[in-house]
Amino acid sequence: MTAPANTGALAGLRVVELGQLIAGPFCGQLLGDMGAEVIKVEPPGVDGKRGGDPMRDWGRGDAKLWWEVVSRNKKSVSANLRVPEGQHLVRRLAATADILIENFKPGTLEKWGIGPDVLMADNPRLIIVRVSGYGQTGPYAERAGFGGIGEAMGGWRAIVGDADRPPSRMGVSIGDSLAATYGCMGALAALHARERTGKGQIVDSALYEAVLQVMESLIPEYQVAGTIRERSGSVLPGIAPSNVYPCKDGEYLIGANQDAVFARLCAAMGQPELATDPRFVDHVARGSRQVELDTIIAEWTKTRTVAEVEAAMLRYSVPAGTIYHAPDMLADPHFAARGALVEVETERWGKITMQNSFPKLSGTPSTVRTPAPTRVGESNAEVYGELGLTDGDLAALTASGAI
Repeated sequence: MTAPANTGALAGLRVVELGQLIAGPFCGQLLGDMGAEVIKVEPPGVDGKRGGDPMRDWGRGDAKLWWEVVSRNKKSVSANLRVPEGQHLVRRLAATADILIENFKPGTLEKWGIGPDVLMADNPRLIIVRVSGYGQTGPYAERAGFGGIGEAMGGWRAIVGDADRPPSRMGVSIGDSLAATYGCMGALAALHARERTGKGQIVDSALYEAVLQVMESLIPEYQVAGTIRERSGSVLPGIAPSNVYPCKDGEYLIGANQDAVFARLCAAMGQPELATDPRFVDHVARGSRQVELDTIIAEWTKTRTVAEVEAAMLRYSVPAGTIYHAPDMLADPHFAARGALVEVETERWGKITMQNSFPKLSGTPSTVRTPAPTRVGESNAEVYGELGLTDGDLAALTASGAI
């Protein structure tokens, strides 16, 4: 199978990824999809323990497939960052790189002798993306932090779930993914700045601040009006109708909170008079009677199938949709037409389907060119060979546990 050509906007750039688990590797995935050469540095097996990023064993059910998504478009080299020989290899790699990604606890790189001051002295053009729980500065900087903790501190967990139950979490690691995405965004901005200055810089992406960025007007609502957002289940208080409604054979999401759209929903339900009813005549009125309005709509939807409700929504141009699971995505013609999914040939699992690269660029499209590396350090000879290491050098480093 021939790999697709690298047409990405970042083709020609080299990224060294030191991170493990989710945030650092997802940042690397985004850059790799956009065309960068991503060299992932993984710990070798030491003292009989299996090496590699723990993501190799993450996923739901018996098939651990998350690795195949988050490590596509990457090469794997091994290096023990706790020993001088491994640290020296990373210094040499970073000297050839445009971007380096790490998501260790702040101070870890410095402890290993490969902090930004060292790496940027070797390579002043290097951009270093540092993803951590609380950022590189401040009184909490040295605390251990995972995505869920960042979601809690950033305000996400407090407003997700039902009011009479403990805070809920999303079914995905949204805090890590947001911090990785902002880290990627910062790296792209730093690349543009480097064109003017010739110098790299540090991108500091904290988990809690990445979450805070998507909290809309949560802070000023409290500061100005004393409003504290709380958990509200499947609705946004005051935004109606916008909810999931029961049908004969499932559930269906309808969002018709704008005046003209609400009028079209009323017509679709055969109840056009609701649009001029004083109880629901405008945004404020509908928001104040949210439960009452949702009950009326649910009484209509539950007498119909999902397909019947969808047909009515399409006819009257009301924003609405089914609640998708993986089988729905695989069968959907819009996913297919847009190329939202891509098949990747893997050594372990054969051909598997996953989300395609995103966003779509018209002139320099991103691609999934290579599957995730199967073995830890499988690109050692290629990558380290480019640095001038011989087969004998690699054998000696392997024997010493450095790679």
